[in-house]
Amino acid sequence: MKYSELKKILKKNGCEFISEGKRHEMWYSPITGNQFPVSRHNSQDVASGTFQAIMKQAGIK
Repeated sequence: MKYSELKKILKKNGCEFISEGKRHEMWYSPITGNQFPVSRHNSQDVASGTFQAIMKQAGIK
């Protein structure tokens, strides 16, 4: 899965883009109330462990 596809899933589940950092974008999940980083490299594949960590921080099963 590409980062661009992951970001579509996050948006579909109510997560919001907050700001751009030097290397990552910061996102907010209304489900967990957490802010979490997501890489800006939209065309790169997301490592499975990274994908699972982001989904957990976002509160998406």
